[in-house]
Amino acid sequence: MKISLILILINSTFYLHVKAQTIPIVKFDYYEQLRSKQNDTTYIVNFWATWCKPCVNELPYFEQINKKYKNEKVQVILISLDFIKQYDFKLKPFVAKRELQSQVVLLDEPNYNAWIDKVDKNWGGAIPATVIFNNDKKQYHFFEREFSFEELDQIVIRLTQ
Repeated sequence: MKISLILILINSTFYLHVKAQTIPIVKFDYYEQLRSKQNDTTYIVNFWATWCKPCVNELPYFEQINKKYKNEKVQVILISLDFIKQYDFKLKPFVAKRELQSQVVLLDEPNYNAWIDKVDKNWGGAIPATVIFNNDKKQYHFFEREFSFEELDQIVIRLTQ
């Protein structure tokens, strides 16, 4: 019985490791390059962290948007503001356990004051914060709040029509 349980635990751990997405560690220029892309894709960029309850509460809605629009020119990117030292033991297991399918990156820029205003001059620094933009349509929206699925979906519908 003990051997069977151990094998099950080993297999499930291996499965989670294999299924878990790679989480790139990026600098702020990742976001700047994203913002400057000249295409007709609508980008939904959410700044969040595993320690932020409202952020975690809204993650399923971003996942729903990602799934709903997977065959359209809509891309959901979740930019984690977790501490770099928590990458292996907190962020990676969090993403794997929740089976997040949206692109997740870890922003390694601890001096928030150096880049927050570059995202939006009205951003006070609180999270969750979301930027939704489509450069071809010259659309840009910044939100410093938690979303429901319906709210996100209505914005995406307006930007993709």
